[in-house]
Amino acid sequence: MTRSSETDGTRPVAAANDDESPSLLFARIEAAVAATGLACHGLVAARPEDGLPTLPDGRRIGGLLLLGWRGGSSWEAFAGSPEHHDGRPDPLDRWSRRVIGGLAEAFGLFAFFPFDGPPWWPFQRWAARTATIFPSPIGLDIDGEVGLWHAHRGALGLPEGITVPAARPTTSPCAVCGDRPCLSACPIGAFDGRSYDAERCLARLTGQDGEACRREGCRARLACPVGRDGRYGGEQIRFLMDAWIRTPPFGLGPARGAAPKKTDPEETR
Repeated sequence: MTRSSETDGTRPVAAANDDESPSLLFARIEAAVAATGLACHGLVAARPEDGLPTLPDGRRIGGLLLLGWRGGSSWEAFAGSPEHHDGRPDPLDRWSRRVIGGLAEAFGLFAFFPFDGPPWWPFQRWAARTATIFPSPIGLDIDGEVGLWHAHRGALGLPEGITVPAARPTTSPCAVCGDRPCLSACPIGAFDGRSYDAERCLARLTGQDGEACRREGCRARLACPVGRDGRYGGEQIRFLMDAWIRTPPFGLGPARGAAPKKTDPEETR
């Protein structure tokens, strides 16, 4: 049986069946993800404390495949999408929901998003299980290869039986960074290594002195020496800075829904 995944740039994919080996299923999922322009950030084992639902067919979720942007290469897929050009709110969230939700529907999986809640799915804690993504002094997760130039856009809950490979432990780039230029680059000192003064940051971004930050991006993020080849392009940076400014609870835009939107920094930045 074939279903359309409704994802950008993909052809319909065959739904999973009981006779398909877990390794073949996972290979097809990876190929379908790549066709959307998204990247796989890692596969981690599900834990009882995650409180995950079952899959549509009643099977338990055995693993979580984290998906998102990795470097600037994913921007074109979103930039050419209907969501980016229709003028409606939350274009990136809507694009992520359509693309990742389409993958979930096509393979009979469950889709998770960092912007769904409450309750909020703990994407940064899930990412920490990969042993290749770590917290940074400025709150964003850092990847050993692309540095701060990545973002979580969603995850797919996979059935039990797909082997989750043992993570190859790596060392956080921040642990061996003596200078930590990210903490001194912000012109208003919004980061101190323990907390982030979001209100002060917002005040600068929306004032006359914030034009350079709005146009070129967060100075603290730009100062990180890791993964500079994967730095986002100007259009992507301006879009994300504008999205952050307008996203509650710190931004100026109206909250959407009954509760204020609690923003994971990885979601919009």
